[in-house]
Amino acid sequence: MSIAIIDTGCANIASVGFALDRLRAGFRVVTTPDEVGDGDRLILPGVGAAGPAMARLSAAGWTAFLAQSSRPLLGICLGMQLMFDHSKEGDVAGLGLIPGRVERLKSSAKDVWPHMGWNTLHDIDADEPLLADMKSGQSVYFVHGYFAPIASYTRATTGFATKFSSVVRHGNNVGCQFHPEKSGPVGAKILQNFIHAPSLEVNVS
Repeated sequence: MSIAIIDTGCANIASVGFALDRLRAGFRVVTTPDEVGDGDRLILPGVGAAGPAMARLSAAGWTAFLAQSSRPLLGICLGMQLMFDHSKEGDVAGLGLIPGRVERLKSSAKDVWPHMGWNTLHDIDADEPLLADMKSGQSVYFVHGYFAPIASYTRATTGFATKFSSVVRHGNNVGCQFHPEKSGPVGAKILQNFIHAPSLEVNVS
C-alpha cells in the first residue's frame, strides 16, 4: 500500500507522517499530481486557512486531478473542508468533491470559538468502513472554527455550539473534521481503517 500526502503549503504534514510511521505505513509527500504515481491512497491534511490552501492546490493542478480520481482520498480538518463546494472561510470555492457549503461555527457563553480540544463522536454509521470498530462516545481531537452541516454525506456527528459532521463521505472521498493523527488509539484505528479497508474503493455516496 502506497500513500501520497498532498502538500497544501500550510498543513500538518509532519504530524500525519509520524502517525503513519507508527502504523508502519509507507508514504511520500507530493506537491503536484504528477508525483502521485502508483499511490493507492491520498491524504489531504489540515491546519491553515482555506484561501491560501485552495490557491496552492488550484495552481498545482489538484482541482482537476481529484475531480477525476478514483483513489480513496482522506481529508483531515481543513483538508476535509476543502473537499466541499464552498467554504465560508475567506468565501472561497472548494474542490467540489462533496456537495455542500462549509459554515462558520458560532460561539456562546459555553462554547468559545474556535472549537479546540477533545470531543466525542456520535451517530456513527455502522456501515462506514472508515469507522469500523468505532463506538459512539469515543473522543478525538479537534481544532477548527468552521464546520460541515449535517447532510446525506454525514457518517458521524459531534456537538459544539451546534451539531456538525465530524466524519463525512461522498463516493471515494472521506473526511474527518478532527485530527486522527493527534487522537491517540482511536485516531490510529481510523487511519488504519483508511489504509486497509478494501471497500473504500467502492464509489458510493
